[in-house]
Amino acid sequence: MCFALIATSSAQAALARTVSARSSHVVVYKPGKLGSLDCNGQSTIQKSLKPPLACTDIRGFQTANANNWDGRFYDNGVYIGHDEPDVRFLSSTPGSAGNVAWTETLGVDPSAMPTVKKPGSDVTHYFELTPAPWFSMAVCDSLSYPQLPCTPNSDANAPQMPFTSGLYPGGGSAFVELQLYPPGEAPWVDSISCNNKHWCAALTIDSLECTYGFVSCNPGCEEPVNLGWIQRNGVPTGPPSPQLADLKTDTPNGETLMMSGGDRIKVSLSDAPVPGEKGVKALLAKITDFTTGQTGFMQASAKNGFADTNMSDCSGTPYNFQPEYSTAAAGNIIPWAALQTNISTEFETGHFEPCTSVTGPAPYENGSFFDVFFTKCIGPYENEGVAEGPETSDALCYPAGDTHFGTTAPNEVTGCQANYFQNGDLDFDGTPYWPDWPDSLSPNTFPSTFLESPPRTVRGDTYTDFQIQTDIALSESTCHPTGTSWTGCAAPPPNAPGKFYPYWTLTGSGSSCVWEFGNMTNGNDFGKDAQYGSVPKGLYYPELEGPIQKNTCTD
Repeated sequence: MCFALIATSSAQAALARTVSARSSHVVVYKPGKLGSLDCNGQSTIQKSLKPPLACTDIRGFQTANANNWDGRFYDNGVYIGHDEPDVRFLSSTPGSAGNVAWTETLGVDPSAMPTVKKPGSDVTHYFELTPAPWFSMAVCDSLSYPQLPCTPNSDANAPQMPFTSGLYPGGGSAFVELQLYPPGEAPWVDSISCNNKHWCAALTIDSLECTYGFVSCNPGCEEPVNLGWIQRNGVPTGPPSPQLADLKTDTPNGETLMMSGGDRIKVSLSDAPVPGEKGVKALLAKITDFTTGQTGFMQASAKNGFADTNMSDCSGTPYNFQPEYSTAAAGNIIPWAALQTNISTEFETGHFEPCTSVTGPAPYENGSFFDVFFTKCIGPYENEGVAEGPETSDALCYPAGDTHFGTTAPNEVTGCQANYFQNGDLDFDGTPYWPDWPDSLSPNTFPSTFLESPPRTVRGDTYTDFQIQTDIALSESTCHPTGTSWTGCAAPPPNAPGKFYPYWTLTGSGSSCVWEFGNMTNGNDFGKDAQYGSVPKGLYYPELEGPIQKNTCTD
């Protein structure tokens, strides 16, 4: 506890000396009644603007306390976990942790509407498989866990491993996710899609308002999130900060970049000058759609209204988020995130369950936005499942054809995004845990796979190594510690009725390499589910990790 208090004090003192990260004049954002102070939806002082987002999963710790036990993190007593199959990319090249780009072709949905007849062979669309594929980067935030100073673009921020008393726990870190949202399940404000036809994207930055070891957390703002849509004009639709976010923040407008399945795009994250502010830089997220010729961007700058959060009172100060590290070395990670990662690509999954009908209507109110959702899914996926012990509800559920009081096109299928009362499908009986994933380069019963080129630095350098991992075991009720090891932790989850878990495939060679994801068999599948490895012995929380492997995709 003493260490935590000293760390917080040191961070605040250092931050007072850090001029470049903040706007030139001091502005304090006081928390509004509605906002994004806790993307897990558990804030004790503010009503959440949106049901739990695809947040950053939080690791457990070796010592149990009020916020952490059984190797898992709890937000206000509620388990917080996600399913994030991930590939992280490693490099010792300076700049590899702060300037990165991917080129990819977006997946295409089947022309037929989704069906709900037989798990494992139903017509399936992307929104049933993933609420948000994303790209990541660690950025500095001295007011985030572990509440210590952070110098941008410096490997000196890296935590010393293992995280034990007396070792440096790392600089204050926040986690960037440039999230892509699939079509078909709008509106985004209480679901996951911008509309029924287009992919869209947003820059999100999650921080953690806890001290080292999760000894102390502010229950009013445990995981605050900044959010800005990728816009053709770069102007946020509403205030991005956790304190001031409103309905406009969560609503795309006419300038939001819209993309179609099959479009070839380039996604980049870089440290870039802030227009009109000499010598000031902030993270710039940019997407170029080569198919349509359109470009969208969003900069995480104080000028744009991005802000960090003070753990003591949840207030915000305009802030320029910048890359945390210089290199993407293996030890340069976000010290509080479950995934051992910095530069990575990932498919958030494990949320959707299709239904033949839904019951249990309940009101949803978000400022001036009102809707009705349902809490219980009825259908073959539920019948195939085991007892729903870990789950408190299936919500948010909507019937096929729902237009949300005329605000969207009709939803394509009856189903539930299981993320309102708990994060995810904790009995693993939904679509993502059946072999309904892409198995072809063209859509058939299932969507076509993404085709993603390995990342390169801004100078065109490749990353020398990669590692496949997933944090699914954190959500498994079968997974428990036994001394210095873990048992009952696996992909697919041991109690998943579909006995399936999506996996990464690498095709081609040299500069023609392409990563795929789903149920593909046309390349190196790294042993399919075996690619995720196991929980390393001695790790104090259940993270499945494959070996670090050489990247053969070079020029």
